Amino acid sequence: MTDLENVAQVRGGDGRCVERLVCHPRLPLIAGLDSGRPAVHIWDGGAGELRELGSVGAGSEAYDDAFGWNRHKRTPAMAWHPVQPLLMVANEDGVVRWTPAGLFDLEGPPPTADCRSLAFSPDGRTLWASPSSGGDDDAWERSDAIDLASGTVTTGPRWDTGVAEHPGGGLVVTLSSDQGATHGLFARVDQETTPAAMRVLRRALILDADGYETPVFSSDGRHFAVRGNAYGNSLAVFEFPSLRRVLSTTLGEPSPGYPYPPEWLAQQRAWSPHNTAFGSRPGVLWVGTPAGTLVEIDLEAQHAVEHDVLSGSRVSALSTTSAGELVVAGSGGELALLTVRSGTLKSPDKRGDTATSAVTAVTAFLEATSEVPDDGDPEPHLVVTDGARDWEPDDLATVATASETDPTWLRLRAAINSVDPAP
Repeated sequence: MTDLENVAQVRGGDGRCVERLVCHPRLPLIAGLDSGRPAVHIWDGGAGELRELGSVGAGSEAYDDAFGWNRHKRTPAMAWHPVQPLLMVANEDGVVRWTPAGLFDLEGPPPTADCRSLAFSPDGRTLWASPSSGGDDDAWERSDAIDLASGTVTTGPRWDTGVAEHPGGGLVVTLSSDQGATHGLFARVDQETTPAAMRVLRRALILDADGYETPVFSSDGRHFAVRGNAYGNSLAVFEFPSLRRVLSTTLGEPSPGYPYPPEWLAQQRAWSPHNTAFGSRPGVLWVGTPAGTLVEIDLEAQHAVEHDVLSGSRVSALSTTSAGELVVAGSGGELALLTVRSGTLKSPDKRGDTATSAVTAVTAFLEATSEVPDDGDPEPHLVVTDGARDWEPDDLATVATASETDPTWLRLRAAINSVDPAP
């Protein structure tokens, strides 16, 4: 039986709801995205306490009625340095660095750069940004890699939704989205170049539609979760390195189809898109709900338990601290730090085995695939899977039939191929 102990609770962001939480990978630092305006708040979550350290954009203009893309383009992007107490934030004023000593501008991208996603390379020397700062009409077709020491900017592959590093090191996953389908791209991290580069690999995921969130790895790297999409509250969990799908579900009621009833839209929006996290126990996924509870899902046992954590507030964001604690935000402005207590926690002597297993998994993945040619478009070279079936590039170029039970993206591809068959 798992127990959750609320060790600290404060009011977040001047009492406003925090709609996304990002924890530093090694330090007890927590960044939260303000739901009322383009602002980021930072807390120290060490020693069983929550202490606000500062904010970025606290005086910015409120979102008010901004919705959809108008809201999205004003929403800050943020990324923690892998080692230092440094948070990079891209907002309406450009890209700035927050540290406990204050705010500093970032050298490298031009002032006109409109970064929607940020991520650090594993060594912290390179900042990856999307879309490209080139400012051309095809800026979303590529990304930037910025060497933080010199300010040098080089062009990287297309990606648009965060970057998650595998616990085994040397491998990242990101998303490249399109309305018809989204690719989960895996990339080897090449830190011998300056700036560090993402070398996209042929083995990839394919997901229906777009609108997903950054994938989340478990602490041992054996599973990762993908939350989305734009048309429903889907949740999928995949094994690694096999990429076999072990969980696929919809949070709340499935989409009834367009036009969407107002009551269904209200329910869909009650679910936070940032409500999933892996804790200290490998194989256990936590999901926050509109009822203010956390659902503990044991992926191996296929068993779920619900825990009451917030009274009268829906879960608006969820994340895991560097110490393995859960940090949860509520719609009433609460921010709580939860310790997970369980008799099945791994003992310290097994954590080394876990780290070794993660490295082994990355090695196996890299050995089973190869890099795509550096010709600017990886899609024609990808071997994709939805977690149940695999498709080689030639398969997708020639498929002309699909059933109603097939994914939407495959039915669309078959329809297009039947009208304009490959030569």
